[in-house]
Amino acid sequence: MAALGEFGLIAEVSAVLGPGPEGLEGPGGSEGPETRQDATGRKGPQILVGIGDDAAVLAAPDGRVVASTDFLLEGRHFRRDWSSAADVGVKAAARSLIDVAAMGAVPTGLLVALAAPGDLPVSWARDLTRGLAAECARAGASVIGGDTARGPSILLAVTVLGDLAGRAPVRRSGAAPGDLVAAAGPLGRAAAGLALLAAGLDEPASLLAAQRRPQPPYDAGPEAADLGATAMIDVSDGLLADLGHIAAASGVLIDLSAGRLVPDEVLLTAARAVAAARRHGRLGRTGRGSPSAPPDTPAQDALRWVLAGGEDHALAATFPPGTALPSRWEVIGEVREGHGTPGVTVDGRAWAGSAGWDHFSAGEAS
Repeated sequence: MAALGEFGLIAEVSAVLGPGPEGLEGPGGSEGPETRQDATGRKGPQILVGIGDDAAVLAAPDGRVVASTDFLLEGRHFRRDWSSAADVGVKAAARSLIDVAAMGAVPTGLLVALAAPGDLPVSWARDLTRGLAAECARAGASVIGGDTARGPSILLAVTVLGDLAGRAPVRRSGAAPGDLVAAAGPLGRAAAGLALLAAGLDEPASLLAAQRRPQPPYDAGPEAADLGATAMIDVSDGLLADLGHIAAASGVLIDLSAGRLVPDEVLLTAARAVAAARRHGRLGRTGRGSPSAPPDTPAQDALRWVLAGGEDHALAATFPPGTALPSRWEVIGEVREGHGTPGVTVDGRAWAGSAGWDHFSAGEAS
C-alpha cells in the first residue's frame, strides 16, 4: 500500500464500493438522495452525500441518530493466518452494526478508519472492503466514509449510525421482575470456533465460520422493540457478562435456566475434538480455573462456550410477562427482584466460572 499512497488507496476502496444500495455515489455525492431498503424492509434514511467530501451526509427523518463505535485489532480480535481479509471486513462491520440493532434501531451508515503497515498488499484492503460492504448490505446499511493511516499493525475503528424510525430506544435499564429473558441468534458457536482454531482443527466448519464471520440477527433488534422489549443488549463478551450489564443497570437479578441452554450436538462434537487435542498436548488450558485444576469435560466446555463465550453477537432481551415471542426468540430465563444485589444466576446459583471477556483484566471476566 505504501507504493499506492493514501489517495490511491482511497480510490481503490471507492471503486470496490461502487454505486448502489450497498456502496456509495462516488466523489462529490450524487445527483439526488438515494433511498434504500433497510433490514426490515422499510425505507431507511437517505444517503445524501457519500465518499468524496470531508464528511458524509445522511438524512435523519426520525430527528434522532443512534451512534456507536468499536475497534478491531490485529492479534486481539483477528489473525491474518486464521481469517481472510473479507472475513475481517464482515466481522468488523457486524460488531458495530449489531450495537445499533440492540437499541431497537436500523443500521444506516458505517464509517471505517483503517491503519495498516505500508507493506500490506492492496488486494488485502480491497477484500476487506468487499467484506465490509457485503455485511452492511445484509444489514441494510452502507459504508459512507472513513480514513486511512500507516501503522505497525492493522487497526480498524468502525463507527455505525442508525435510525430509530419513531421507536423509543431500548436501553439496558428497563428490565423488571417478572420479565421474560430471551435470546435471538446463536450462542457459543463463535467461542467454539476460536477453540478449534487454537487447537489447529478445521471441523466442524460451521463453527469456524461463526468465529470468522458472525451473522447477527439485525432485524431482531427493531422487532424486539416493536414487541415491547424492556431491555436489550448484544452478546459480544459472553451471555452472563452481557446480561450482567442489564441486571446492574436495572437493579435486578436475572436467573437463567440451564435446561434451556443445553449445547447441541455440533458444540459437543467440537468440545470433544478440543478435549482430544488437549490430551495430545496440542494446546494449553483454555477453560476456567487454575492450570493445576482438572480439565473441564467436553460437556462443561460446551456449556461454558454458550454462557461465557461471546462474539456470536446474538441479541439478549427482556420482555413483559406473557409476551408472545416469534420462534427465533427463545426464552432462556426470567427477571427477579435484585434485593440490593443485582446479578446473573444459573438455576438459582452463581456461575462458578468466567462470565465472559473483560478487555482490561488479565483475561476473561469473572
